[in-house]
Amino acid sequence: MAKDTDTAPKNSDDCPVRNVLARALGKWHMLILYELAQGPLRFNALRRAIGDVTQRVLTENLRNLERDGYLTRDVDPGPPVAVTYTLTPLGQELADLQKGLMGWASNRWPDVEENRATYDARS
Repeated sequence: MAKDTDTAPKNSDDCPVRNVLARALGKWHMLILYELAQGPLRFNALRRAIGDVTQRVLTENLRNLERDGYLTRDVDPGPPVAVTYTLTPLGQELADLQKGLMGWASNRWPDVEENRATYDARS
């Protein structure tokens, strides 16, 4: 057991690592950051780029990312009203870190599929 166990946060909300990673590594957050790393996007373009996300889920995740300081939301009053999302320097830094993990996931997908098939065949 670690020496500083008594000083570890008792609640996951109090743990900075858990708190930040829970948001930063969320499925939708990673995909949003990945797409915005290519450049600013309007809401519907971002939704099309991601594909299978609902409007409500995308809106909720964009608000969370904006709240945490990973992106900015710029509103052009129009007409028509246009909302564009852009990564902040903090968001770009996180997106750069995620690129390696996403590349690894893409490259190792065949291995994961094979392992799943082997496991399922045993079960």
